[in-house]
Amino acid sequence: MNRITKTSQVALIYSVAAVLIGALLYSLAEPTIGRAGAPINDTFLITQQITDEISFLTTAADVTMVGSIQGVTGGAATGTTFAVVRTNSNSGYTMDISFSGAPAMRGTSTLSQAIRDFATSSTMMQPNFTFTASTAAQFGYTVSASTTSDLDPSFLNDGSTCNAGAGYTADRCWMTPSTTAYRIINRSTSAPTGATTSLSFKVVVPNNPSPSVDEDFYVATATLTATNQ
Repeated sequence: MNRITKTSQVALIYSVAAVLIGALLYSLAEPTIGRAGAPINDTFLITQQITDEISFLTTAADVTMVGSIQGVTGGAATGTTFAVVRTNSNSGYTMDISFSGAPAMRGTSTLSQAIRDFATSSTMMQPNFTFTASTAAQFGYTVSASTTSDLDPSFLNDGSTCNAGAGYTADRCWMTPSTTAYRIINRSTSAPTGATTSLSFKVVVPNNPSPSVDEDFYVATATLTATNQ
């Protein structure tokens, strides 16, 4: 009888142990089993670089000066042209102007260089507020922009001096033409629909100029260079 009871006790112990071990194994396996049908996430990136680009929507047209100038008694003539630049550069763009020769304007037949580059000194480094008269014939230019802040600071003024203040005055801040590129636009934002730059030119021949100005057609060649910043 005692042997049967002892055997029963052992069997019960084994049974309980088996149940406990089974419960333990199930508890360990349950998180995996229980979530077997749940969704899992895998996040990743898709990257595409868009590079900057710049172009002339409108290129500057050739200029025919307007105004009658006599070779001896003199006179004045003006002309304008404009260019439109489009760019997607977040930092904007710059524009420089340069001329093919010095002096910039020369006679096509006589090769006369009597029309001098406008200058207030032999080392003119920035625009002058007015187009100052001289005993010689002169050729110079100034710039305006559809957005005044696009102008290089040298073409802005404080009412009397260029490269000072932040104002713009039409037909002021005249610059000498140069074979060295000169900065005229310094825009700091993109121009997705285009930004317009206008250039005005002036030729002034005083009465009885020195040197004398031969009869001829006088031509200057200018180049605009726009660069993304």
